[in-house]
Amino acid sequence: MPADDPEAERVLVEVVHAHPLVVAACRQRNHVPTVHGYADHVFVVLHSPYAGNAGHVHLLELDQLVGRRYLVTVHGPINPVVDPAEAVRETAAVRSRIERGTLRPGSPAELSHAIGSAVVRSQRGLVSAVAEGLPELEQAAMAGDFRRPEELLERLFLVRHELITVRTMAAQSHEIYARIRSLDRVVPEAERAFASDLAEQFDRLRSLADGESHFLFGVIDLYQTRVTTKMTVAMERLAVIAAVTLPVTALASIYGMNVIVNDSTHVVQLVLVLAVMAAVSGLLLRWTKKQAWW
Repeated sequence: MPADDPEAERVLVEVVHAHPLVVAACRQRNHVPTVHGYADHVFVVLHSPYAGNAGHVHLLELDQLVGRRYLVTVHGPINPVVDPAEAVRETAAVRSRIERGTLRPGSPAELSHAIGSAVVRSQRGLVSAVAEGLPELEQAAMAGDFRRPEELLERLFLVRHELITVRTMAAQSHEIYARIRSLDRVVPEAERAFASDLAEQFDRLRSLADGESHFLFGVIDLYQTRVTTKMTVAMERLAVIAAVTLPVTALASIYGMNVIVNDSTHVVQLVLVLAVMAAVSGLLLRWTKKQAWW
């Protein structure tokens, strides 16, 4: 029902006077989905994802007051950096379908079901976008370029954040509609059927997000393991170099000034010291070889 319709205005006035607690809940930000069942209506809070800059996923709140004769939707509050058109994306899409004649809801509950399905499609679209970019990230992780691993790791973790956010929203929304499905005392059977369908849709979406998340976690674990292994090998080689050069440095610091001087060079002592250095370095190299350091 359009907001400028006289009947819509009358319904809004009726809702404001009859449900002050619901109106108060619509004025504030609700960080998790929720549902409250009453004798003549059900109040539902959902969230739709919107991918922002730097991997941040905004939660666009959608409040629905589903009555027997009306459906009232409230959008927001939203972050100032988000385009207000994004907040009404799902309801605008449903209204467009009604105006084109492709959707003819017979009740407010059926209309709410259509909006809930649009929310599912929005969340599925974000999962699909992440899935499209995963092969590229996997190839980058398998390429073995470890010169700047922090850049790839940051990309991987940002994508993981998006998937976890969608997965969390889908799981919470599933619980909301599962709860509506169980409100047999206040929700008619026909409306519970719509809730059951939405609960199944959100559960399927959660499974899709879980599958993509597990694949991404495997890529992250693989890349982190390869980076850690690369660093470990480098540290072992540095340890070998330090172990070999340490006795040489120690002997040189002790005997150097006394063996080679300006007036004369003690050849015997010089040869002896060099032999000791070579022997100690050889023993250390042999020992490090037994330890499988190189």
